[in-house]
Amino acid sequence: MSQYAEVAVNAAVARPRTFTYAIPPGLTLEVGQALWVPFGSRWLQGLVFGLSDTTDLSEVREVAEVIDPRPLLSPAQVQLARWLAEHYHCALFQAAALMLPPGFERRTLAFYSALPGRDAESLSQLASEEREFFDFICRHGRVEQRQLERRFSQKRVQALGERLRRYGLLARATELAGPRIRPKTARALALACPRGEAEAAGQRLAARAPRQARLLAALAAAAKPLPWGEAAQGDWGAAARALVAKGLAAIVETPVVRDPLAGRWPGAPEPVTLTAAQEAAWQQIRQALEGGEPSRFLLHGVTGSGKTELYLRALAHCLALGRRGIVLVPEIALTSQTIDRFLARFPGQVAVLHSGLSPGEQFDEWHRIRAGEFAVVIGPRSALFAPQPDLGLVVVDEEHAEAYKQEEPDPRYHAREAAERLAERAGAVLILGSATPDIVTFHRARRGELRLLELPERPAPESAGLPPVEIVDMRQELKEGNAGSFSRALARGMREALAAGEQAILFLNRRGTATFIQCRDCGQALRCRRCDVPLVYHGAEGGLMCHLCRYRAPVPLACPACGGRRIKYLGLGTQRVEEEVGRLFPGVGVLRWDWDVTRGKGAHEDILRRFLAREAQVLVGTQMVAKGLDLPEVTLVGVVNADVGLYLPDFRAAERTFQLVTQVAGRAGRGRRPGRAVLQTYNPGHYALVAAAAHDYGAFFAAELAQRRRLRYPPYTRLARLLFQHPNAARCRQEAESLARRLRQEMAAQGLPGLEALGPAPAFHSRVRGRHRWQIILRGPDPAAFLKEVDLPRDWAVDIDPVSFF
Repeated sequence: MSQYAEVAVNAAVARPRTFTYAIPPGLTLEVGQALWVPFGSRWLQGLVFGLSDTTDLSEVREVAEVIDPRPLLSPAQVQLARWLAEHYHCALFQAAALMLPPGFERRTLAFYSALPGRDAESLSQLASEEREFFDFICRHGRVEQRQLERRFSQKRVQALGERLRRYGLLARATELAGPRIRPKTARALALACPRGEAEAAGQRLAARAPRQARLLAALAAAAKPLPWGEAAQGDWGAAARALVAKGLAAIVETPVVRDPLAGRWPGAPEPVTLTAAQEAAWQQIRQALEGGEPSRFLLHGVTGSGKTELYLRALAHCLALGRRGIVLVPEIALTSQTIDRFLARFPGQVAVLHSGLSPGEQFDEWHRIRAGEFAVVIGPRSALFAPQPDLGLVVVDEEHAEAYKQEEPDPRYHAREAAERLAERAGAVLILGSATPDIVTFHRARRGELRLLELPERPAPESAGLPPVEIVDMRQELKEGNAGSFSRALARGMREALAAGEQAILFLNRRGTATFIQCRDCGQALRCRRCDVPLVYHGAEGGLMCHLCRYRAPVPLACPACGGRRIKYLGLGTQRVEEEVGRLFPGVGVLRWDWDVTRGKGAHEDILRRFLAREAQVLVGTQMVAKGLDLPEVTLVGVVNADVGLYLPDFRAAERTFQLVTQVAGRAGRGRRPGRAVLQTYNPGHYALVAAAAHDYGAFFAAELAQRRRLRYPPYTRLARLLFQHPNAARCRQEAESLARRLRQEMAAQGLPGLEALGPAPAFHSRVRGRHRWQIILRGPDPAAFLKEVDLPRDWAVDIDPVSFF
């Protein structure tokens, strides 16, 4: 039996490390178990990451208490947490917390109370501030520290509390806060005697108390207790209470499952015949599943080529082999259709996990997954860490999506990379799917690190094939007198589609009505007072909004800088596109799908349901409408401005533009009717747009790879971003310059000529929420390995393989 446990503690620890605790006699622990351990003067939560029989430490404290007798982390998850902490430079508990049940983390609360036996002389010697603090506690009795901090401030509470404790006037005690989420229960009426006794009692009661007899018979026949609201409804309440008084029935608390998919039935699936390309890909996936060894696939298929059908077949085969799966989608918006596809094939065996669920729903889903109730878990990046037992398949759909990268808080992990490590440690098959794979991912597949599977066309006759894309030069439109948001080709296409009773999507990756407002007298653009960005005008809300900190302000009648009244609304957002559709096509139903209208629970599903039900003919949206949706009545897609994001200071700008345009164009023509797309741009010759219009990933990959090789960007090198934030601009710059000098000295000392530090420089968003931001970019073969040996100040955020520099 092991005598010591290596525990990752829920404390602010700079590096991935564990602390050694003695295991009390008679207690047996397992790796992955959750504990309470003493840490300083507090009890903190911890997770067992190792067991040993010896230690080099002379003094070791004991484990205080076991939280759960079963391990909360599987062996594969323990290994994954170690990798996450080491690779992404965060505390071990932070990495493991991704895998813990909702509501697991609990605080330690501190309380102050007055001690008895105080004398008047000692009180008379107190300073006025000390006396005020002491009297407040005496008036309120036992007071929690947070309540005192609201009254006296955190620093004063710590100083005053410590002094009064030394005087012998106050006591300080700690205890654990209650759990934030609990299992839900409901009152029910249950049989409290053997069925034979209940039948005999029912016969006796039949003549003089028929209601009691009938209720008793119902309880005896029921497989489980009857809900109290049902059993005691109306006049039956007296009968129920009488049976309880006689000892024939009992009021019990029964568990209630908060099921986010309760009552959902998408209908039976239609039979699908695989194309030759699908069949060839499926045979390779099937063989890998049967081989029982970790395998990694990149499934590259054009939009609408049937990638989801292969996911479904892979899961069915996985279940037949006694194992289960996890399927990731990049956005909550995409979970609805994915869930329906899987529910139709695996009714009652699908779990969903995402932040749009209530805390109670997340809690119940997590514990039901852990109990092995589901064949598959579906959700965005956080679903990867669900406690799915017997894991045999991991699918990352739309693997190129930036949403798989967590920007903050730590760990700043990429779900695609984490999925690869989890599949490897669990012995599972990994499938990365996309019509527009990440350049690095596709490069790895070309080098043989992933097995490449290709689906080059849409199935026929179910689909009309890939839609033709027309590129419209908006410069020419301006020359010919059209200064509107819609080119003549797009307006004509919309008229034709709407007249035919078809549906259209208009895509613009900008929210709001006008992207900024400007004084025409002095040129001043109204900016956020906390962030270094212009305020965006939102006509629906009637005001200005910062898209970084959500600061809101009314539209001024006059310029705050010069007093001028010539205020001009400039730029284009989804709200304005929605308004223009209504103006050009009166009476046509329009839905908007962007962040501003999807903040409520179920908002994504509601918009999708309404559009599929043809409550609207036009859907206007941001990137939410560009990924993975199957809308068979959509025959026209209009990209209102393909240049948005194309010229941002980011080496991935062209790749993102190609992916978004290709994906959104692929929403057209997915049913039996042919589709088309209109792409509006001021740069019609850009290689990313030309390749997107031709649905030619190969051409884009070749051109982009040449650019990356020339400029030394991934996949030919790797990056790490170090970000520092501070309210004082001068201090922020000084800290950044100091660390950059230190890093360059360390590189020179280690003799690392292939590694370089770019910067420091202000971040693209140089001030956010009142904090100035400077960054350093490390570029080289393995900057993460170099950073492991560098003791960075704790105020610096480390982002390995960043997907954004904003």
